Amino acid sequence: MRLDKFLCDALGATRKEATKIIKSGDVTVDGVIQKSGAVKVNEDNLVEWQDREVRMQGPRYIMLFKPDGFVCSHEDGFNHTAFMLLDEVKMENLHFAGRLDVDTTGLVLITDDGQWSHRITSPKHKCAKTYRVWLADPVQATYQQAFEEGIDLRNEKAPTLPAQLEVVDDHEVLLTIHEGKYHQVKRMFAALGNKVEALHRESVGDIILDEDLEPGEYRYLTQEEIDSVWKK
Repeated sequence: MRLDKFLCDALGATRKEATKIIKSGDVTVDGVIQKSGAVKVNEDNLVEWQDREVRMQGPRYIMLFKPDGFVCSHEDGFNHTAFMLLDEVKMENLHFAGRLDVDTTGLVLITDDGQWSHRITSPKHKCAKTYRVWLADPVQATYQQAFEEGIDLRNEKAPTLPAQLEVVDDHEVLLTIHEGKYHQVKRMFAALGNKVEALHRESVGDIILDEDLEPGEYRYLTQEEIDSVWKK
């Protein structure tokens, strides 16, 4: 493949933009500056632009540590969108595989693979999501059984699916749910007479938020993490 065609596909650039990028002298192939778009490249070559590797865009699978104050949408008139935290091309092709509320922090998965995200978000697959929850009032002894049996939520026809509660201390728990109703965790505790003060998602299925990531940072998933979604 020609270098200019490679940059068009990888960066979402026009042929004119790719030619300008190449002529700037900022593009290298295997460490050698190239100023001709006619240079041939293949998947074995290392192509870099401004010292950053440029790769062909196949399906992308990203984990983001979402901070407080960011919404999981492309546009929002009041809050910052979490997409602002990504440095990626063809952002319009990406979507969230399960959203978090603006004030909820933690693991968010982002992809351009619709079938993969459907495995996470579709209710029939019952993908587990674990949250660390901080409560306003002390945890009651009846909570664990209530979550196991399912909780009736306002404007819902059926109780929530069985959920697992692990008590950390009087005001902190780990809660694993297997569905994704609107504001579900907050509504479940509200139905029990308690209030969620803070909420943090730690895992989705077998994918656990990388402890090396700081709020606002992201990385690509490993192949093992990607494949884990299909094993459910």
